[in-house]
Amino acid sequence: MKCIAFHSYKGGTGKTTLAANFAASLAKKGYKVFLLDFDVYAPSLQSYFEIEPKKWINDFLFEKAELKEVVLDLTHLIEGSGKSTSGQLWVGFCNAKKEEIFKLEGRSSRLNVFRRFIELRELLSYQYKADYIIIDTSPGMRYWSINALVIADVLLLILSMTDLDIVGTRVLSREIYASLTKFGAMSFLLLNRVSGYCIPNRTQNTTAIGTSLDKSGLEATSSLPMNQQLTETAMQNFITKETGMKVLSTIPCYCDIQFSRKEFLTVLNQPEHLFAKRFEQLVHTIGTI
Repeated sequence: MKCIAFHSYKGGTGKTTLAANFAASLAKKGYKVFLLDFDVYAPSLQSYFEIEPKKWINDFLFEKAELKEVVLDLTHLIEGSGKSTSGQLWVGFCNAKKEEIFKLEGRSSRLNVFRRFIELRELLSYQYKADYIIIDTSPGMRYWSINALVIADVLLLILSMTDLDIVGTRVLSREIYASLTKFGAMSFLLLNRVSGYCIPNRTQNTTAIGTSLDKSGLEATSSLPMNQQLTETAMQNFITKETGMKVLSTIPCYCDIQFSRKEFLTVLNQPEHLFAKRFEQLVHTIGTI
């Protein structure tokens, strides 16, 4: 069983979308997957799946509900994708009400709640026989963000290509991830919304990541796929140098997804989309770790 946490330095990186699509991709491959919303400060999985559960992860943590009441079997979404699979998708949602967030933040209850959080992982592993537990965490270095990282085996730090995110990611890598990896966790970067896919055949000034430039100061263009490959390689090398972390995968910025009114499990609804193909590659890569 692998427990994988999706984390980021700041919000708005697409972390929840990536975590949900990754969980669905794993289930589609035949795995038993549990997707948990532990972005306790701004949970959004319930909005993403458009579900209002009767019981929340919060209720389990405060011993007001059993695990079977908290995790919902949403395997029908996988079955409805048109591909026969023996995989399962279960989802646990976190309560977004202000008073519930304050309860989790209460210092007097933190230790007991954290013990229940560890118990949650153990029950999913041994009682439910989970193959994967996917955790959507809160961004940054807040108390529950770090706790979610502590129980994970693999840490995926989502990075968008902005100066603020790169600087913040460097801080996370040195102050948090370096300590966690000493105790056996593996950490990687996952670059999201990589540019260069939405508008083909346009030159871009890419001096920041060391791409070769022509005499006019613009990137020389030949075939778009080659440019994309070179740009991704240069970008990964640059980010690894800046943060000290290996880039596990890159997810391009596709306009039809980035600017859609509501993206929902594209890996199931559009399995031939290049976005979905990237997740197939990511699932394979994770399986080899």
